[in-house]
Amino acid sequence: MDRAILDTDIFSEVLKGIDPHVVAQATAYRTIFGRYTVSTITILEIVKGLHKVQREDRIQQFLAGLTTIDILTLDVQSAELAGRIYADRSAPGSLLAVPIPSSRPSPSSTALPS
Repeated sequence: MDRAILDTDIFSEVLKGIDPHVVAQATAYRTIFGRYTVSTITILEIVKGLHKVQREDRIQQFLAGLTTIDILTLDVQSAELAGRIYADRSAPGSLLAVPIPSSRPSPSSTALPS
């Protein structure tokens, strides 16, 4: 299993803890690497969703839980690359995980394994 940046859909499923397959894979991943890695875009999207349904309590709970997660910011070059990858991999049913810029420790560009 390689390190990965979890996209919003996968990270949201991890947080919900409903799908037993996702929970098992997330638990195995966290056992190996000690924490999840997400981008600021994932944080933006989750806050947007919770704000849209007026769940300020859940936003605060979510933000408080981020202390145990690696959060990557994107510079312009990384955002451009992520946008291109997103477009290339946004076919229905595909999972997206954005690669970490080369200036950072390098997890692979894979989501949680199946």
